[in-house]
Amino acid sequence: MQEPTLLLLTALADAPRHGYALIQEVAAISGGRVKLRTGTLYGALDRLLGQGLVRVESEEVVDGRARRTYALTDRGCEVLTAEAERLRAVAAEAERRLSAAARAPKLRTGFAS
Repeated sequence: MQEPTLLLLTALADAPRHGYALIQEVAAISGGRVKLRTGTLYGALDRLLGQGLVRVESEEVVDGRARRTYALTDRGCEVLTAEAERLRAVAAEAERRLSAAARAPKLRTGFAS
């Protein structure tokens, strides 16, 4: 799963949000590292809607503009849960291997003088 998709699903995991709130939430979750542009956001939301991972929770007109609020579907929650488990397993294996490498004797290279 691409990081922007993971971040969008994560941003919707605890509450429905409209587009601008999603942009802000993704930036907060990523520590400011990921800044979604409007076109990228709505392209991703359209794809996630098509996949059944998100749904339109509500639509309203604010200052003459339509505002859609998006929510995670049950399937979206299942996919996010599976991705979180996959990432946890990969992180645990990385930590295990790093720990093993730190305990292993270091090989000396080069020639003695």
